Amino acid sequence: MHRGDGLLRDIESSGSPQKDRLEMIRRLEAQGITDKRVLEVMGRIPRHLFISNALWDHAYADHPVPIDCGQTISQPYIVALMTQALQLEKGDRVLEIGTGSGYQTAILAELAQHVYTIERFAELSEKARKLLTDAGYTNISFRVGDGTLGWPEEAPFDKIIVTAAAPDVPPSLLEQLAEGGKMVIPVGGRQLQTLLALTKEHDKLHREELCACSFLPLIGREGWPDQETWLQHLL
Repeated sequence: MHRGDGLLRDIESSGSPQKDRLEMIRRLEAQGITDKRVLEVMGRIPRHLFISNALWDHAYADHPVPIDCGQTISQPYIVALMTQALQLEKGDRVLEIGTGSGYQTAILAELAQHVYTIERFAELSEKARKLLTDAGYTNISFRVGDGTLGWPEEAPFDKIIVTAAAPDVPPSLLEQLAEGGKMVIPVGGRQLQTLLALTKEHDKLHREELCACSFLPLIGREGWPDQETWLQHLL
């Protein structure tokens, strides 16, 4: 069973604001999200369980919410837009760079065959693993490491989603994208970027610009240096 049945049962017992979730879905539709599968899944998954109890009032609002390790859970619109742009199919093998809270991971796991998710913070990876395993998901593999290098042992991937901003598309990720595959990734500076949807066809890369965005930097060998290394370079 792939779906997070345990997590879904928690909706009622946790007092989840179903009205807020419904309002979130209506807002996403008004913002141009049309993929019914994406809307249905986001309407079921209790987003508030992926953040601190103290921030539950912000769970379904259209802005990012802080999580541990100085990271964030993206605003619902960006999550929906990126997921929709992937054009997921049930048989897809998906690589996710940046597990974070595990919310995006859960959405991917509902829509694809298997999700391979990489997180550089062991604390976040373990927390997401426990939450999603307890929820009943059986189609997610977790790894702690440098996401810019991908997961070569499991390549190629039908879809790749990167939830942190890169200065350019990491070559390793492009290499691990299957022919005909799609990648969604924010590319640009450390503060502002463009969200790109890339399609790999006959060794050529077709780019579609989705929107302007602002993500935390993708740290790694083929991304940005960490803050300490970056500051040392400036000095």
